[in-house]
Amino acid sequence: MASQGSTGNVIAAICSFFIPGLGQLVQGRILAALLFFLFVTAGHAIAGITFGIFFIISVPLHIWCIVDAAIYKGD
Repeated sequence: MASQGSTGNVIAAICSFFIPGLGQLVQGRILAALLFFLFVTAGHAIAGITFGIFFIISVPLHIWCIVDAAIYKGD
């Protein structure tokens, strides 16, 4: 990725909006992608089982995933 705010980061953020961790995977960050996918998906699943109580944790985590993809500067 070129720099923060680049087209690649915008695409990665959009990907993470639809599937948590996909933006990190697009950026080549496999471990971050896997962890975001597992935790956000588990959070949303638990929230569905507990009638939405767990959304207090899962929604901010999903937003963090999107923002992380958007502001990634690369190595």
